[in-house]
Amino acid sequence: MIWKVVQQIARVGICTEPAPDIGTDAQAQSSRIQAELLDILGQALCIRQVDAGSCNGCELEINALGNPYYNIEGLGIKFVASPRHADLLLVTGPVSRNMEMALKRTYEATPEPKLVVAVGDCGCDGGIFGESYASCGRVANVVPVDVTVPGCPPEPVDILRGILQAVRRRVR
Repeated sequence: MIWKVVQQIARVGICTEPAPDIGTDAQAQSSRIQAELLDILGQALCIRQVDAGSCNGCELEINALGNPYYNIEGLGIKFVASPRHADLLLVTGPVSRNMEMALKRTYEATPEPKLVVAVGDCGCDGGIFGESYASCGRVANVVPVDVTVPGCPPEPVDILRGILQAVRRRVR
């Protein structure tokens, strides 16, 4: 069985798409954003990510922040499991009615001064779901939001910009 797979790979080759050409500008921009975050904070930033009913497109981009290209944990920006340890809530998706109370409790459990960043079109304005019997719509309808990051889904650099903007607001 494995021999057939090896023969096919030898005959056809490995079919994958080429790596994206993001360029060094995006990487330099990402590094500048991360450096400025640490200059402002002077310590680590702890983020609690909350999926309030999204399609998981935004989560894929948020997960990309942890890869070696963006490497946010290497500079002291980390994701935590408990809202009690978080400085910032990163919320994705339109808030489903089933997640409304959970999001409120997560917000209440986050210590002051707390920041909230709504990620993606759904988190910013309800996206294609809007408000309905099953959805509360945007995150701001349930908890106060400091910064919105539009896009479907937004790029990781845009998410970093949104986090930086929220942190700048806290300092002022």
